[in-house]
Parts: sequence; structure tokens; C-alpha cells
Amino acid sequence: MEKIDIGIHEGNRESVAYSLNTLLADEHVLYIKTRNYHWNVKGLYFRSLHSFFEEQYDELEEIIDDLAERIRTIGHFAVGSMKDYIQLARLLETNHLDGSAETMLENLLADHETIIRIARKDLEEQAEKFKDAGTSDFVTAIMEKHEKMAWMLRSYLG
Repeated sequence: MEKIDIGIHEGNRESVAYSLNTLLADEHVLYIKTRNYHWNVKGLYFRSLHSFFEEQYDELEEIIDDLAERIRTIGHFAVGSMKDYIQLARLLETNHLDGSAETMLENLLADHETIIRIARKDLEEQAEKFKDAGTSDFVTAIMEKHEKMAWMLRSYLG
């Protein structure tokens, strides 16, 4: 482990890194699910949903990269294998759902809302328990991105 002196105790940084790696795993599951839906959606709104899902997975890709870099910033390694993602993730994978647009939208909305709830809990713990205001602010920004993505999904559902 690298010697890091940024004013956060090593044990706290380790706990924060674990929390961020777990969130990273959730983000990967959501990213893959969104890509899956992008490829397999069908129906009357195919074109708009195909493009919409692409916008969403592009946003998730940025979140994933930022999360991994934050983990490295605090002196730990980001998980990077599918096996690790599946073991750590709290979100569940799904198949193509036979192209059902409404079910896809509902699943993605539920996952974004789950991440929002997790992030809200984590950011408070990171600031208060682990004394890492930087990561708390970072997770707040991620939560806000998911809130906007959830709003857009909700708008499709009516």
C-alpha cells in the first residue's frame, strides 16, 4: 500500500475505498443492464429509447471512470473484474426481457433509485464517520446525476 498523508486515517480510507468499490460494482451492473436494453429494446418507441439508453450508459461510463479514479486518489485499488463486480454489487442483472420497453424502464428506474438511496447513506457516513468530506462531496455529485437520470426515466413512464 502506498504511503498517503492527506489527513484521513488509513482505516477510514480503507472503509471509504470499500464503499466506493461497492458503488463501482453497482454502477457496472447498471451500465451493462442499460447497454443490454439499448441493444434489445423494441416497440413503438424503439428509436427514442435506443438513443436515450445510449445517453444514459455514456453518463454511467463517466461515473464509473470517476469512481475508479477517486478510489485511486485515496490510495487504494479499484476493483476491475466481472467476478468482483458481481460479488460486490447490490443490483441484480437481467436479460433482454424480450425487448419489453416498459419493463426495461421500470427496472432502470428502480436501480437508479436504489443507487440514490445508497449514495445518500454513504455520503453521510463518509463525512461524519470517516472524516472524508471530499468523498462525501464526490458521492453527492454522483447521487445528483442519478437523480436526474431517474427523473428522465420516470418521464418516459408517465
